[in-house]
Order: sequence, then C-alpha cells, then structure tokens
Amino acid sequence: MDFNLTKEQAMIRKMVRDFAEGVIGPRTIEIDTEAKFPLDIFEQMGELGLLGIPFPEEYGGSGGDTLSYAIAVEEIGRVCGSTGLSYAAAVSLGASPIYYFGTEEQKREFLTPLASGKALGSFGLTEPNAGSDAGGTKTTAVVDGDDFIINGEKCFITNASFAKTLIVTAVTGKNEKGKNIISAIIVPTDAPGVTITSNYDKMGVRGSDTAEIVLDNVRVPRSNLLGDEKKGFSQFLYTLDGGRISIAALGLGIAQASLEKALQYAKERKQFGQSISNFQAIQFKLADIAMEVELARNMVYKAAWLKDNDKPFTKESAYAKLFATETAFRAANQAIQIHGGYGYMREYEVERYLRDAKLLEIGEGTSEVQRLVIARQLGC
Repeated sequence: MDFNLTKEQAMIRKMVRDFAEGVIGPRTIEIDTEAKFPLDIFEQMGELGLLGIPFPEEYGGSGGDTLSYAIAVEEIGRVCGSTGLSYAAAVSLGASPIYYFGTEEQKREFLTPLASGKALGSFGLTEPNAGSDAGGTKTTAVVDGDDFIINGEKCFITNASFAKTLIVTAVTGKNEKGKNIISAIIVPTDAPGVTITSNYDKMGVRGSDTAEIVLDNVRVPRSNLLGDEKKGFSQFLYTLDGGRISIAALGLGIAQASLEKALQYAKERKQFGQSISNFQAIQFKLADIAMEVELARNMVYKAAWLKDNDKPFTKESAYAKLFATETAFRAANQAIQIHGGYGYMREYEVERYLRDAKLLEIGEGTSEVQRLVIARQLGC
C-alpha cells in the first residue's frame, strides 16, 4: 500500500492550494455575505485547467485522475465551501455524464467547452416532489419527429444560472413492467422555453448558485439523448457515485479548515494565565477532530483510487460521503465550541464552516440514503 501522492498529484495540490489561498481566500467572507457567485474566479480556474482535471486532453481536459480532482476539491473547499461546491458540481455533475455516456459528437460539442473551462454545465435531477426518490421524476420528454419536447420543473440545481448546458432527467416512456423509463437529455440553457431563476435564500454555501428550472415545451434534437434511453436511471446513479467522492472531498476540506482554525485559536487564546491548548478538555476536542479528518481523508482517497483503477466503488463512495460530510459538521461545531463566543461571530469564519457543512449531509444523497446504499451493498 502506497499512501504517497505522485509527483503530478503533489503539484496539483500545491497549485490549487496557492490559488485558493491567494485568489479565493481574500474574498470568501464577501462571497458568503453577499451570496454572489464568483464568476471571475471560475474563469481563472478554467484558465488554470482545474475544470478539466479528470478529462482527457483530447476533449480540452487536463488528463488527470479522480484522486487529483478530489484533492483539488478538498483544497478549494478548505478555503471556500461555496466555491468548492460549485466547482464539484460543474465537474462531477455538469461535465462527467457527457464524458461517461456521451457519443463522440456530444463530447466534441458539449464536453470540450466544459472541460476547457470556457463554459459551465449543470445537472437537473431534483424536482419539488422527487428528491431522495429520484425515480419519482415527473418531467417528461415526448418524441415529436426528430425532437424531444420537454416539460417539467427542477429545483435546487447548482450552477444552473451560469451554465451553458443542462443535463436533465425526464420520463420518456414505460418499460414492459409498466414502470417509467427515465432518460438523460442535454438541454442548452438558451433553448426557447427554458426559464432559470435563482431566488433561494440559503443558510450556507451562499455564494454557490442554486436555481429553479422550468421547462415549458422545450424542443431539443433527439440526438441530445445522453447514453442509453432505457438506462438513464442507472446512468445517473453511476454519476452520483462519482459525485459523492467530490462532495466527500469538499467535506474533508471544510473539516481540515475547522481543525486548522481551532488549533490556531487554541494556541493563541489565553485563559487562567495560560493558552487554552494546555487544557485537556480542548486537547481532546482537537485530537478527535484530527483523527476524524485523517480517517475521512483515507476514505475519500481510497474511493477515488478505486474509481481510477476501474474497481467497484459504490460502497466506498457512500462510506466516504457519509463519514467525511458528518465529520465536517462535527469538526465545525467543535471548532465553534473551542472559539467560544468568538466562534459565533462571522469574522472568525468557523460559523460559516458549520453552515456550509450542513448542506453536504443533504445534497448528493442524504446521510440516510448513504446508509441505505451501504446496507444494500452489504446484501441487506
């Protein structure tokens, strides 16, 4: 077992860390308080090749692997949860399905601008009445000659307001058992009938765009069908398996930031004539956070390694997503406790970590869904 990063992975970590601390860091409080998507930062990330890390160079990518990408999400999330979430969604959800399931023509037309950082993509799965029950999709796509006509509504969709393309799930028919066939279809955001609004006032990850999409008789070519028409459900399950690695990496980054802030404050804060880091109660909190962060990192990196080596990773991605995101919430909560009253104040940032971390226990499959996935993988 080799736990060392390759030379390339170590270089990516340093590059992303320097960018996150130097460019994103000075604006994180502003991004959160103003709830404003930092489009210029994403343009710079595109120029650096960060939006194409796990994609081949022939499609405008950087030719990296899943582990390199997870490290990049971790480093950005360590500085800004909002930017980290939008980055993870753009790559794992907006671009990856086209790489996994797209035709050569679709990859050239739709993936290349995403991987090269010239555009953002978005994944429209969740609906007002279809969250954890993704099979309950109500959006429909009806064949009309050489086109699909799509009608429906999507909610809580990351990056949609700034995306060039959407991948939407829609019911395209019934199978032999009478169950809905759910397909994935590429929809340009400028297609007539597409309305995107972003009016959510969120608790955390406030600088990450979250939008509602209404599809009113949207007409797209049938050639925009992504992958197998009858395997859309299994395709987005595979997509979510990969996406969970990135959300786990984001949780890991927030947990690492919480540890660093708590440790720094504990060493500086004096009470009863000495640094509070000398008190066993504080030491135990810091030790628990550090242990869980390291365990989370091992899980995230292993899941990424399994995916890179074409091994089954469904169970491990659920392990990583569940443990790393719950670790992020616990670590942020304890960091606030260590800061005392100051931890409740925005300027010390740890309260933001808690607000940002909470979403990670909900999005990309709730913690409860992860436990179901794991149980089913165990044969329950």
